[in-house]
Amino acid sequence: MTANDLPQRAQVVIVGGGAVGCSVAYHLAKLGWTDVVLLEQGQLSCGTTWHAAGIVGQLRTQPSLTQLMLYGSQLYAGLEAEVGLGSGWNQSGALWVAASADRMVQIRRTADMARAQGLEVHEISVAEAGAMWPLMRTDDLVGAIWLPNDAKANPADLTQALARGARGRGVRIFERTKAAGFSVNRGRVTAVATTRGDIECEYLVNCGGQWAKALAEQVGVTVPLYSAEHYYIVTEAIDGLTRATPTLRDPDGYCYFKEEVRGLLLGGFEPDAKPWVASNEIPEPFEFQLLPEDWDQFDIIMRNAVHRVPVVEGTGVKKFYNGPESFTPDHNFIMGLAPELDNYYVLAGFNSSGIAFAGGAGAALAQWIVAGEPDLDLSAVDIRRFVPMQGNKRWLRQRVQEIVGLHFAMAWPNREPESARGVRRSPVHHLLDAQGACFGTKLGWERANWFAPPGVKPVVEYGWGRQNWFAHSAAEHLAARSEVALFDQTSFAKIAVRGADAEAALQWLCAGDVAVPPGRTVYTGLLNDRGGYEADVTVTRLKWNEYLLVTSSAQGIHDLDVLRRGVPSGLQVEFFDVTSAYAVLSVMGPQSRALLDGLSSDDFSAPAFPFGHSREVDLSGLTVRATRLTYVGELGWELYVPSEVAVAAFERLVEGGQSVSPQLAGYYAIESLRLEKGYRAYGRELGPDTSPAEAGLLFACKLGTPIPFRGREAVERLRANGVSRRLVSLVVSDPAAYAWGGELLLRDGAPVGFASSAAFGHSVGRAVLLGYVERRDGGTADRDWLSQGKYEVAIGGELFEANASLRPPYDPSGARIRS
Repeated sequence: MTANDLPQRAQVVIVGGGAVGCSVAYHLAKLGWTDVVLLEQGQLSCGTTWHAAGIVGQLRTQPSLTQLMLYGSQLYAGLEAEVGLGSGWNQSGALWVAASADRMVQIRRTADMARAQGLEVHEISVAEAGAMWPLMRTDDLVGAIWLPNDAKANPADLTQALARGARGRGVRIFERTKAAGFSVNRGRVTAVATTRGDIECEYLVNCGGQWAKALAEQVGVTVPLYSAEHYYIVTEAIDGLTRATPTLRDPDGYCYFKEEVRGLLLGGFEPDAKPWVASNEIPEPFEFQLLPEDWDQFDIIMRNAVHRVPVVEGTGVKKFYNGPESFTPDHNFIMGLAPELDNYYVLAGFNSSGIAFAGGAGAALAQWIVAGEPDLDLSAVDIRRFVPMQGNKRWLRQRVQEIVGLHFAMAWPNREPESARGVRRSPVHHLLDAQGACFGTKLGWERANWFAPPGVKPVVEYGWGRQNWFAHSAAEHLAARSEVALFDQTSFAKIAVRGADAEAALQWLCAGDVAVPPGRTVYTGLLNDRGGYEADVTVTRLKWNEYLLVTSSAQGIHDLDVLRRGVPSGLQVEFFDVTSAYAVLSVMGPQSRALLDGLSSDDFSAPAFPFGHSREVDLSGLTVRATRLTYVGELGWELYVPSEVAVAAFERLVEGGQSVSPQLAGYYAIESLRLEKGYRAYGRELGPDTSPAEAGLLFACKLGTPIPFRGREAVERLRANGVSRRLVSLVVSDPAAYAWGGELLLRDGAPVGFASSAAFGHSVGRAVLLGYVERRDGGTADRDWLSQGKYEVAIGGELFEANASLRPPYDPSGARIRS
């Protein structure tokens, strides 16, 4: 067999020879996996890589994604010295400008997030920005920030450099070799049929770019991405531009500018984008191709660009680029081991950030493949965050039309998507709608965020301070504290666990002790080998061989996959998604017992129905499961209601004439209530990089028993050695301050972290936050160190004093939930 012959087998086959696929190949080889074959249907970089703008930023709001960007920057900077091919690396920095007060708040929040993550960033004056970019109009600007370490790269050169590095370590790359089909046996891809013959594999990696969805559909994997047209022009040379000219972003004008051969590469992200075609409808061949010019669609970007850089108006255009790129439903890329198969990995859907992320994401996926799990928190981009309905082509087309513009849209912290809505609904959705619910969305679910009283439109008016729903949500919050509130939490993901070895399986998977009698509920986490959280759940034992596991709305697919893959071999246990089988109606507040007493023949007194107990009860002639838990810090019950009787249950709970009547309440109230109690949320306070020792949740681990559980050794080590960061509750001293989450936290004037969550605590009358405070001098973040500091929170460019504590500001003893 010659070097040009396709081998009969390889340990890893990668499909897709853009920057991302070449990065995965390069990093697998660096980790010692050299039996790797990369297949490219055309030539390297011929899909979407070649026409990428090549802008490489470093900052993301999620710290682990920032780590990927930083690694990628270091990689690109050193590639030429390593492999002898340049990547066009040019660290010229980036300038962000603000043309409105609201935008200035946003970019200040960006700067604060950069400082919290240790990145260099400077807020500069309009005059300073103008001096750095003399061609820019500045008379309407409010301010700017400067990121000196942002850079640019040449996408095609970068791809070739990564490919050379991979080849040099033994990777074989085959161009003009299309993956035409796949063989699947017992949940594994076993071979790839190509235009040059078949090749067997142990692992398949889909780096197919805008073709990735179509490739995945052939084996039953959901990869929700859709192509949209993306535009930029390259101008003739302009006096005053050099390689040192920084990248300029003007989000208020939806446009960006990058020096390109002494001219400008001028592009943008228009608010009403133009989707192209679905993944399986891309014409063949589509190599080094562009779509027709569309000056009408580009008009809003061009007009704003001329306004910001007036010299553009009189400068010739060398070329108009209309290159399709793939976008995802939530504006984050797609990475990881697909839950549908045991050896099928995906890395695609980069939302026009593929060059910036290729280096770091390729390294992270290679590590995941080799080690069997990621070594950092990749939950924001994990493929398991999606459900199959999000792979629907029509749904995706609607959503992507909006998603493209989010690059430069105002990043309101509670911004809700407007497109592709109304898909997943609770059985009582129409009843909530009739009562003035303003709905948000979570994984396609429509969820009531707050309720508008008669005469008020249930529409959010966005802003950085108190928004129009503030008083209405406050009333819901206070009703839960003083009377009783009714929440529809049907979107909880629910997993049935059944089998003779259900207890043994969950004892290994869960950090908490779930060997409890039927009718008991346990709060626990599912940990990884590093002792970090893979899930944050409640587990109710129904029978000797059956449990009900409840997790957050967005985690159903992920947690089901963690459970199935994590069971020790030989155990007889099965897991089933039963989310749609039950609505969840939660009654919370001091009067919740009185409400249920008036509707049921069962005894809800504290002795008869203690905290953490669960059983079937009567509800005015309906049989429902009542579980005494709370996520708001008050006496209350979650009612698990068969979906077919949910409407009847809701009507009984709210019907007039009872001595106690509940206030309908939404998720904004849940957020403010849970933060006053310091309750953690997965994806914010808890994730794969946070341990029970850091999160203050050692009490939810069975460390007092000899029972093994996944991650136990790591947790014990962290408990013994101490940790460098701890989760704290903070209360801002000034009652006028309003925080949203993401704010920079300072201790004695130095950055120590950022707020993972924040809301206004209506019971304490102040903004309340949760956040990890990190000790950065090598010491332990113990109680003494935490208590000795002076804390401040940066909100919109202003510092506010705050009190920090390991205990929650509301009912720290927990007496109210056990009353």
